[in-house]
Amino acid sequence: MGINVLLHFIKRHSLRFACLMLLAGLAHAGEAGHIVLTVGNVQIAGQRAVVGSVVSEGDEIVTAGNAYAYMKTIDNGFLILRPDSRARVIAYHVDQQNPANTRVKLELLNGVARSISGQAITPQTRGNFRFNTPVAAIGVRGTDFTVFTSMDATRVVVAAGGVVVSGFMPGACSPEGNGPCEGTTSRELFAGHADNLLQVNRGQALPQLLHDKSLSPNNSAPPRSDEPAGKTSNVAGTEVLAVNHVDLDAQKSEVQFSSTSAPPVVQPVAPPVVQPVIPPREIVWGRWQTILGQPGTIDVSKIMDAKGEILAIGSYFAILRTSGPEWQTPSQGTMGFALTQSEAYILNDKAGTASRAGLENGRLQIDFAKSTFATGFDLLSDKNERFPFQAQGQVTRNGLLLGDSQFARPTNMAVNGAVGPENGGSAAYIFQGRIDNERLATGGVAWGRK
Repeated sequence: MGINVLLHFIKRHSLRFACLMLLAGLAHAGEAGHIVLTVGNVQIAGQRAVVGSVVSEGDEIVTAGNAYAYMKTIDNGFLILRPDSRARVIAYHVDQQNPANTRVKLELLNGVARSISGQAITPQTRGNFRFNTPVAAIGVRGTDFTVFTSMDATRVVVAAGGVVVSGFMPGACSPEGNGPCEGTTSRELFAGHADNLLQVNRGQALPQLLHDKSLSPNNSAPPRSDEPAGKTSNVAGTEVLAVNHVDLDAQKSEVQFSSTSAPPVVQPVAPPVVQPVIPPREIVWGRWQTILGQPGTIDVSKIMDAKGEILAIGSYFAILRTSGPEWQTPSQGTMGFALTQSEAYILNDKAGTASRAGLENGRLQIDFAKSTFATGFDLLSDKNERFPFQAQGQVTRNGLLLGDSQFARPTNMAVNGAVGPENGGSAAYIFQGRIDNERLATGGVAWGRK
């Protein structure tokens, strides 16, 4: 391995560790997020992207024809690139101690992208968010929006929340700015009308409001069926207005009766309200895509519609977590796990074929005090070939398992997953590792406490 390549992997490894410190409550500038899905040829900073690849400030993400990339940001938002698209992360600095210092700036150079605001974008910080295209600046109002752009035109549709859009014009709005361009040359668009979109042409300051669904970015590059479902109530920064309804029956019960009036009606005592018991969050793993004629074993859309979240997703397997109370890992102790379930395949890139594989000698050890894990197994091909795989990585306070780079020894596979509640008594992850220049191993593994 050349020294430049080695330094690149060391740099990416250090950025991943820094992101984990952010998840533990510290602010960090540099790492913007990591890839949770790649389909087709996806490049990050000129290198082939895989699930788990880190995206840093300054990185450019490029998708080829028929390729998709899902980036989960460090504050649990999403940037999704559809085919033939190119985007750049200019800045992604999240300061939890002083939110006013938070700064997010993305740029779509061409193609179609969807942006779902993360937790860092709140009503107090959204003035520090900017999404640029070659011809326009887009600011947010707590938002889930999709953009198409070329060098000459930009079109925006909104699924949740709202955006403020302005064309670039000298003295009014410039690409170098931060936050939305607001004023006489800007226009807002809010969710609620599927046919509405804003269009900005090069040299045009004020966006046009159009009512033509055929011009939607979703028609230029349709979304995959597994794109995260839009949830207005869950988009960070979305403002929810609570309407106080007048209870007329309650008002009537307070009317004072005179001696000639009918006696007041005694109001029955309402029974005590029993708060429902909310079950803890559960880890769901499995295969969401058909392979070898076998349909998927989990429905990602169903879990997302029930307010679950995607923790990691690859070409065939995914790790999700259901909605429920937050759970944090223990702060002390170690725990060993035994392999309880698995499903794995060997993909031959050259032949375009897939074959079943089995797992033996599985092991997973978590050190909660050090926030680290180590895992491994033997993968068996259908020709009785045996390939050892192993990985180590970090455990976040909310239970995510983030494996180190698969190219940094002793790790030789990408691992992303989670350890679950019940005092950390269950875990699951998806993996992907190269066997040789033609064959790739991929699968999902579930673990139970020993």
